[in-house]
Amino acid sequence: MAESQTKIEDKNKPEVEDELAGSEAPLLEHLVELRKRLIRAAIAVVVLMVVCFIFAGHIFDILLNPYRSIYPNPGDMELIYTAPQEFFFTQLNLALFGAIFLGFPYVATQIYGFVAPGLYKHERKALIPYLVATPIFFLLGAMMVYFAVLPMALHFFAGMQTEEIKLLAKVSEYLGLATTLILAFGICFQLPVVLTLLAQIDLVNYEMLKKGRRYAIVGILIVAALVSPPDPISQIGLALPMYALYELAILSVRYVQRRREAAIAKQDAELSGSSSE
Repeated sequence: MAESQTKIEDKNKPEVEDELAGSEAPLLEHLVELRKRLIRAAIAVVVLMVVCFIFAGHIFDILLNPYRSIYPNPGDMELIYTAPQEFFFTQLNLALFGAIFLGFPYVATQIYGFVAPGLYKHERKALIPYLVATPIFFLLGAMMVYFAVLPMALHFFAGMQTEEIKLLAKVSEYLGLATTLILAFGICFQLPVVLTLLAQIDLVNYEMLKKGRRYAIVGILIVAALVSPPDPISQIGLALPMYALYELAILSVRYVQRRREAAIAKQDAELSGSSSE
């Protein structure tokens, strides 16, 4: 009798609809959609590269400001190129760098558009803040290079001059130094975003990050030594912000964990209330 009553109650319960039911697609359709997204992203990067090449002189002039800061009289600044084609290819590299830098939000949007149909509604809502935070943190890393780390590194290099040995930088090498630092800092500044996203899917937690702080410090020093130029100013300038971002990530993960625990407690309370009725 009890078993029949249970079956009747189960039949009366509304079935939970799967949001992704019916959205499955064959592999070929996924590949076609991926190709379409990649083509759009590539077209955007190429168009931005053409625009950035037109204004390459202005962009390079902006990037020269940290180098000008090491001269008491900015008019004394000189850069050279030692091959006829060097400055042309430097402008091409600068245009590509500018296109990737400016086109990253659109590329990220295309990636999200490809992944979103396979996510549940709450997962899509949880992913959107990280799409917004990623370019913001990249821009913060680039600004730190432009206004702090690169001027300090250039002053360090310029301080090694003597009366016989003078600093006369090549345009390609200076651009390589500037773009390398900007990309390195921009990528490393994604640390809080990545760790918080991993906490959202329960791969890391607050206790894990807190206990692993000493290992994180060693890892940060290794990463700073690998991705930044081989000078102490650049390496320390990258290691210190990364550690601060790690501490920020710990606080962010703690907030995410508490929020999840509160949601689970609320859900359990609702279930216990409905079962008592």
